[in-house]
Amino acid sequence: MKKILFVGLCFLISLSNSYAQRFGYIDSQVIIEQLPEYNEAEQKLKKLTDKWLTQLDGMKAEIADLERAYAHEEILLTPEMKKEKLDKIADLKKEMREFQTNHFGYEGLLYSKRMEYMKPLQDKIAQACQTVARQKKLNFIFDKASDITLIYSDPKYNYTDFVLDELGEGDPEDSPR
Repeated sequence: MKKILFVGLCFLISLSNSYAQRFGYIDSQVIIEQLPEYNEAEQKLKKLTDKWLTQLDGMKAEIADLERAYAHEEILLTPEMKKEKLDKIADLKKEMREFQTNHFGYEGLLYSKRMEYMKPLQDKIAQACQTVARQKKLNFIFDKASDITLIYSDPKYNYTDFVLDELGEGDPEDSPR
């Protein structure tokens, strides 16, 4: 009787292990930095940012010039002319703030361009993660670079190299586990 009970218990323990959920993690920042498309996207964003910053600097310089000119001519101007020049300076400042907000603000052009360039890369990584998860029979893949805090992670559960291999960006020197 004890033997049967022991065999039954061993069988139940082995069954519970076979249904254990498998998980792994990746470091998407490492993956994304190794994709050539990421460097291209970053260069495009840098060009756009530099162009917009140049425009912004031009606006600032124009405002500074108008303010200097107003300060020098203020004594000679009639009240109507003063109001006209101050209104022009105020309008240019408002235009500059709108430009800044529209281009660099939250959900501005820079944000939308970044999303436009990064979305295909994120989709590509997600597809590779799904493929690796199916191949390795994983139930979950966590991203070490995201807001999820991993206090400790055993390197044997790191599937970053597998995802890089799936994307064709893996190091040929590394052999997948």
